Amino acid sequence: MADHHFYLKAEWPGGRNEVGHIDAGNLKTKISIPASMDGPEVGTNPDEMLLGAASTCYIISLAAMIERADLPLQEMDMDSEGIVDVTNGVFTYKTIIHRPRVVLKSDSDEKQLSKLNRLVEKAEKSCMISRAIEGNVELRLEADVRIADAE
Repeated sequence: MADHHFYLKAEWPGGRNEVGHIDAGNLKTKISIPASMDGPEVGTNPDEMLLGAASTCYIISLAAMIERADLPLQEMDMDSEGIVDVTNGVFTYKTIIHRPRVVLKSDSDEKQLSKLNRLVEKAEKSCMISRAIEGNVELRLEADVRIADAE
């Protein structure tokens, strides 16, 4: 078994509405509270970073599965949405919705499309970030999976 270690250094100058900075190697950015939560909205925030972690983990996992299955991928992209509930002043990350759009090449067949549909579902369960937040944040998929139109 191999352990992989990741490190992050955070600097924070003071109170709630200050602007801090994080450095995690390849990720260096300012951080603050978003304007929608009465903050200064400079740089990114924990809500965007959790959404980013879940989204990138999902799409990279799916890409790896598609490659291993040798499916004829034409293109793939994804939109994701994070929903934070605020009840009685308590902020709770409620839901993450992934909306992948995956298109196979026009000469693909229904068997390949069926396999792709299975992988789209499996990638969510295989992603380590999804597994880490499972039971705390609802994860939903609204996938658009298809074969490209023949030209």
